[in-house]
Amino acid sequence: MTKAKATKPRSSRLEPVVWSLFAAGGTVAALLLPVHVAILGIAYAAGWLPSDALSYDHALDLVRHPITKVYLGVLVALPLYHAAHRLRFVIHHQLGLHGGRRLVAAACYGTALAGTALTVVTLVRI
Repeated sequence: MTKAKATKPRSSRLEPVVWSLFAAGGTVAALLLPVHVAILGIAYAAGWLPSDALSYDHALDLVRHPITKVYLGVLVALPLYHAAHRLRFVIHHQLGLHGGRRLVAAACYGTALAGTALTVVTLVRI
């Protein structure tokens, strides 16, 4: 009598990377984005910041600093991967569309990758 081997689903080698990007994107979306919106959307609009704080020349000088470029890159790119991961799982689990898993994953993560590339190109050109 032969024993049947229990087969478990194959996990991708990229699975830990994808989950790490998801977690990092969620952290950025939960912690940095609200602070960024509070400073730019509320504090400046309420007049709590100097009137020239967001002038074009001042903002351009700020964005040209390498640390600011890294911050803006992280602020834009990581939430894109978080959103891509959530969208992928919504399509599969909530909507029940199980066909074309690789196509859905490629579309979701490809869009996040394209957004990251566009962000990097824009920040490098500034």
